[in-house]
Amino acid sequence: MDNLRPKSREATNPGANSLSRMDKETDQPVPKTAGNKEFQDLGFGTKIPSKKVRLLNRDGSFNVERRGIPMHMAFNVYHILTGISWPVFILLILCAYLTVNMLFSFLYLAIGVNHLVGHGGSGGMDAFWDAFFFSAQTLTTVGYGRISPEGIPASMVAAIESLAGLMGFALATGLLYSRFARPQGRILFSKHALIAPYRNGSAWMFRMANARNNQLIETEVQVSLSMVDPADGTRRFHELALERKSINFFPLSWTIVHPIDADSPLRGLTAEDFRDGDGEFFIQIKAFDDSFSQTVYVRNSFRFDEVVYGAKFEFIFGRAESGATTIDLHRIDEHAPADLNLPAVSVPQVGE
Repeated sequence: MDNLRPKSREATNPGANSLSRMDKETDQPVPKTAGNKEFQDLGFGTKIPSKKVRLLNRDGSFNVERRGIPMHMAFNVYHILTGISWPVFILLILCAYLTVNMLFSFLYLAIGVNHLVGHGGSGGMDAFWDAFFFSAQTLTTVGYGRISPEGIPASMVAAIESLAGLMGFALATGLLYSRFARPQGRILFSKHALIAPYRNGSAWMFRMANARNNQLIETEVQVSLSMVDPADGTRRFHELALERKSINFFPLSWTIVHPIDADSPLRGLTAEDFRDGDGEFFIQIKAFDDSFSQTVYVRNSFRFDEVVYGAKFEFIFGRAESGATTIDLHRIDEHAPADLNLPAVSVPQVGE
């Protein structure tokens, strides 16, 4: 690719020299004015040792490993159990249920199945299954009555198991309620961002849509660009001006557009510039969930290799027989080649 790089950083990014002053104690950039939003570090810092890796994962989690602290301080069972996916959560509950029943089954077998009144098996696996299902009935406090403990040891184990069952199911119920009651946005993003024709110039854009049937209102978006300055290795952050930062209703898809005008930090930059600067675009969505009456947040990012030059998004709307508007979310990332009006910069086309 024949890239024509800008002759100076000032020509590429007006105002880039306004970040020349750094705080020596915190090693953080000091904006020249309170209203300057181009060089906020977003909390990542400007001296990041890792390069060529995401700072923000596509699922919204931060690509950071915390080290040097005891495991008991970093490990939080509640946060883990409320943050994992539903299949993993159900699998863990099932495994815990089976494990506890197995444990108490072996305790009853160690005491002797002759202390379980109503045990009908002669031994072996019959004795194990009787002990296992008696444990399940005791843990859940069902108590069908066919088998009952006899003697102090078996009765003590049954009492402890019933207490463990009451506490365990109370905790599981609380976790289920927390997972159901927690508002969580499900925004579907296009896999790529595009440099597309826009009015008489070009713009950086991506597309997103609400993947659920709930109603999101008062939706706001913030987009920031992170790039490493090859001169001193400092990571610069720029908040990108958007064509529209908020919408009142979010029933369809929304294409977020950053016009590449004279004030844009993207002006004159090529795919090679983004790669050399380890460019990454950070997306933060804030919306009000009408179902929960609470605010939800969603994060995402696009790396430099997830930006397609010279393309535009395809039209994905239709009309149902009832007259309602339809949107095909399977095609949210579909785009087609488009010519860019950038005579000073040679850019690759789609698929190149």
